[in-house]
Amino acid sequence: MIVRLTGTLVEVLPTHVVLDVNGIGYELGVSANTAASLPPAGEAGVTLLTRLIVREDAMELYGFSTREERALFDRLVAISGVGPKLALSVLSTFKPQELATVVATEDVGRMSQVSGVGKKKAQRLLVELEGVFQKDAELRSLVGLSQPSHGDVVASVPALPVQAEATDALLSMGFTSQEVELALQGHEEAGATTIQQVLSYALKRLGSGA
Repeated sequence: MIVRLTGTLVEVLPTHVVLDVNGIGYELGVSANTAASLPPAGEAGVTLLTRLIVREDAMELYGFSTREERALFDRLVAISGVGPKLALSVLSTFKPQELATVVATEDVGRMSQVSGVGKKKAQRLLVELEGVFQKDAELRSLVGLSQPSHGDVVASVPALPVQAEATDALLSMGFTSQEVELALQGHEEAGATTIQQVLSYALKRLGSGA
């Protein structure tokens, strides 16, 4: 399994790059976000994390600028009906942190902005990705969660920091302080303790008039 390559960039396009590694040119499919993060062609010592997809009729290599993006690619292609092309389309539309927000807020409208994704598929993707950012160690940091070290005592997360973070996020979306305060009422009783759950709870209340 090829998981990482370091070499000289020969070509950089929004959909793929060519990396020369010791005289061998590797073509890697990439997201537009990864392509935009790379230096211009000719740059040496460029490292890309990779994932090799083996099919009956082909072997395809994909490159990623971050571990989070590669982890999301793995999660996306594991969904029935989602191939590498659609996975890269999602990752071209959203950076990992942005996708975490879209999933947390169950934003069907934004997910539908992905090329090739209609409303019905957007809803299914959101359902399939629910919980991914908490369960995957490489994605947990995107929602402010961290995995306890072996032997550590797992303490309950104080409610105030999560509520404060959710308040800031909702205010940045354009809601008023009064709307946010009303929307967050009762989230603890409803079992919403993580930032994802609190945002989802609040947005549902805002959507129904709180």
